[in-house]
Amino acid sequence: MRHFGHLASDLRGELFHREPQEFTSGSPARVLATALGATLYSPATRPRLADDVLKQAARGVVSMVLCLEDSIDDRDVEAGEANLVRQFADLAARPGAEQALPLLFIRVRTPAQITDLVHRLGGTVRLLSGFVLPKFTEETGVPFLEAVGNAESASGHRLFAMPVLESPELLHLESRVETLYGISRTVDKYRDRVLALRLGVTDFCSSYGLRRAPAMTAYDVQIVASVIADVVNVLGRADGSGFVVTGPVWEYFRHHERMFKPQLRRSPFTPEAEDLREALIEQDMDGLLREIELDRANGLQGKTCIHPSHVPVVNALSVVTHEEFCDAADILHQDRSGGGVLRSAYTNKMNEVKPHRAWAERTLRRAEVFGVAREDVGFVELLAASLPSS
Repeated sequence: MRHFGHLASDLRGELFHREPQEFTSGSPARVLATALGATLYSPATRPRLADDVLKQAARGVVSMVLCLEDSIDDRDVEAGEANLVRQFADLAARPGAEQALPLLFIRVRTPAQITDLVHRLGGTVRLLSGFVLPKFTEETGVPFLEAVGNAESASGHRLFAMPVLESPELLHLESRVETLYGISRTVDKYRDRVLALRLGVTDFCSSYGLRRAPAMTAYDVQIVASVIADVVNVLGRADGSGFVVTGPVWEYFRHHERMFKPQLRRSPFTPEAEDLREALIEQDMDGLLREIELDRANGLQGKTCIHPSHVPVVNALSVVTHEEFCDAADILHQDRSGGGVLRSAYTNKMNEVKPHRAWAERTLRRAEVFGVAREDVGFVELLAASLPSS
């Protein structure tokens, strides 16, 4: 699989200075963690789930979570489990389907579900990349991670874990520091098993009866922004001790009255791009665009998505710009020569080699899986090319 692999090769050639590289579910963890991009969630109870997975993969989705937790009613858990077993068997039986699948994860409720599901999946577990672990703390997380390890040993198939950081203990000021340190101890102990950490901002808001409006980002809700900052501070460091931390879910996908003008209006576009920009406004994407940019600025990569319309937006904004690529490449080249300061190739900024090295390394990892846009190609062109025709 590869990002933008659903586009024709000649179109990719027009868009990319360096095309996204292919990867598989067996690729190194550092590649997969960066490649998650827009991770689309789907309830595990959907009766045509196998068809849905293949349909979304054909539209450019490379990671999906099939949810047995908050997205379904408590009474439907057993039915959801049985449906997952059936749908995985359906996918495994379809000629060529296995090669077309995105990375698939199951969000569970309890550790026991992990070992039980892997047993029931049998040989079709080979289609599964891992599990999403809800409300993760040191106390609750160890049993989940042990269960993933046991399931991997029993099946002989590599399985990753993606803990979700969403517990009230993490939000509340008096318990936040110890909770974060406990999570840090746990995920460090099981480092080879943890692919990425996910943020459950909706649960954070619920602890205070809050819900951000469609024109507001998670960073405008100060109590949430403070938790994100602390999570990145402890768990997202660039010194080799950190993990990929993914961006929070964007809840809205219908039209609502806007309170802010879109940032995209500040740049000139072609008439076709103008039409697309207006379509984004009508779909109330202003807040989403702003939040993705703020995710990146605050050290988050990828994003949880609950609607397919969000996926091309997130992935298009994940492509490395030509300017970013030039800066990152120059910084790392100069770093091998001993450091210093140099003017950017675009002659619009200072690149200070040692302080910017970690950023450059992260940027080139993103370029590997999302590609580098041509100099004259921006977000709108990438998004326009990625949107499904129907």
